[in-house]
Amino acid sequence: MSVRLRQGTIEDAKTCGPICYTAFKAIADQHNFPPDFSSPEITTTLLSEFLAHPNFYGVVAELDGRVAGSNFVDERSTIAGIGPITVDPAVQDRAIGQELMRHVLERIAQRRFPGCRLVQAAYHNRSLSLYTKLGFMAREPLSTMQGPPLAVQIPGYTVRPATAGDLDACNQVCLRVHGHDRSGELLDALKQRTVTVVEHGSRITGYATSVAFFGHAVGETNEDLKALIGAAPAFPGPGFLLPTRNGNLFRWCLEHGLRVVQPMTLMSVGLYNEPAGVFLASILY
Repeated sequence: MSVRLRQGTIEDAKTCGPICYTAFKAIADQHNFPPDFSSPEITTTLLSEFLAHPNFYGVVAELDGRVAGSNFVDERSTIAGIGPITVDPAVQDRAIGQELMRHVLERIAQRRFPGCRLVQAAYHNRSLSLYTKLGFMAREPLSTMQGPPLAVQIPGYTVRPATAGDLDACNQVCLRVHGHDRSGELLDALKQRTVTVVEHGSRITGYATSVAFFGHAVGETNEDLKALIGAAPAFPGPGFLLPTRNGNLFRWCLEHGLRVVQPMTLMSVGLYNEPAGVFLASILY
């Protein structure tokens, strides 16, 4: 059986979306964890958005002419984000996932991104092993956190909706924390009106594109992130991704009624700076 890789089109979402849902659900069920996505309609909508976006790249794998899987690259910012990568469970164990991952890594290298990252389910030993063999380094254990909105205010920290005029200040915070900004993601989130900023001492000290599975946040201190989490109206998707090593913030979340849904791992190839502040990862990194 021959595998052919080609660039994805918007029409592929109708086939790749259900495969994405089935693949994630099969792996989660095997390990007794809840699936990342609750229905094939959600994954179809998600992949439709990726395939329609000019700064996302999608690759589709065909096995003897039939769609067997897909992978995606978020090319909006300085660092590329990989995923979701999925293969139809009916054709597993044929190195299709490996081919999809090698393909996007070659594209990232050709487009001269200084680094790329992904987040994998920590309970999935096979993906952890595959990504490690392909050159990824495990950088940060993450805990997916979920629960009711907290409605908590942190004294001295004000959270408000962001405006376009906040873009530079937000990018500067991200640059100080990570050594690079995530301006492309931030611009998209500003258009969707999901970005919040936290102010302390009359200046912006942190922001969140959303406190959610597909959102990220950065701050100078844990108090900034506590303010952003405390003000969030909900935690869309399976939950937000909290670095488990941040014991102070992790404990605070647990004490305020949030629970751990599943463990995950942030992995990287290329440029990676140990964060000089605090952050919440997105599922794309």
